[in-house]
Amino acid sequence: MSTLPGDLRAARHRFSVEFSPAHEADAADRQWEAVRALEGLGPVFASVTYGAGGGSRDGTVDLAGRLARETAVRPLAHVTAVGQSTADLRRVLDDLAAAGVHDVLALRGDPDGDPDAVWVPHPDGLQHADELVRLARGHGASSVAVAAFPLGHPDSPDLDADTRHLLGKLRAGADLAVAQLSLDVEDFLRLRDRLAAALAADGLEPVPLLPGVLPLTSPRVLDVAERLTGGPAPGWLRRRLGPLAEDAPAFREEGLRLALESGRRLLREGVEVLHLYSLNRARAVTELVGELGLAGDRPAPDGSPAG
Repeated sequence: MSTLPGDLRAARHRFSVEFSPAHEADAADRQWEAVRALEGLGPVFASVTYGAGGGSRDGTVDLAGRLARETAVRPLAHVTAVGQSTADLRRVLDDLAAAGVHDVLALRGDPDGDPDAVWVPHPDGLQHADELVRLARGHGASSVAVAAFPLGHPDSPDLDADTRHLLGKLRAGADLAVAQLSLDVEDFLRLRDRLAAALAADGLEPVPLLPGVLPLTSPRVLDVAERLTGGPAPGWLRRRLGPLAEDAPAFREEGLRLALESGRRLLREGVEVLHLYSLNRARAVTELVGELGLAGDRPAPDGSPAG
């Protein structure tokens, strides 16, 4: 199988997608319907989240393993250091490998139950994401992704310090970075410029950096987006969506239009792969992929293009 970083470098106008483990049977059934619908559009990979505090790690292994066994979609499993010893993390990596999952996204993670709480490492665990990158790389992961933060991580004193921290994760062995959702394309583009300058100054090769895009299809989804970005939506976005809060079809239409505008701008700026948040549903992602022309050939089960 080709490497995930290689797949991303070769990709032209494609997408990846994110799923989260579902905990109820009905939700899991709907989620799998979304997986099957999006599989046919040929995502470069599907990331599978881990949950705050690592609480859904068994679900992550199960869902990522099912993707590996039953679909042609390449899974990228999130792994976080929250609440786990180094031995626990090695077991998770072993479980993923046994399930056929060899690509991971290494995250320090947020404190369990309160993302704004003070970070406290497990007494026998890891302090920073770069340590988890080294652990995953040394434990046989085929590729290791890390998170990037267009607005800076909440624990970083400024954007320069945040860029140095991202560079440290790449020096530790990460092959690619997935940017946290940003509601303003300019925030992502500035992150891309900062990272490119830092890599060049350090004598390192460029790495794939994917922007996160979420179609804002309802006020609830906008609330989710604000939690993901760690701050309120830009005023210009609120002015477009706010008057539509009581008109569900109009809100959805405008939210999708905003996502399309963001996607088109990113593609014009030379971004080749957009990371689309599905919220475990296919409809909005399918519309975005179709309108932006992001569908690719469905890969064969061995990872090669289908004939």
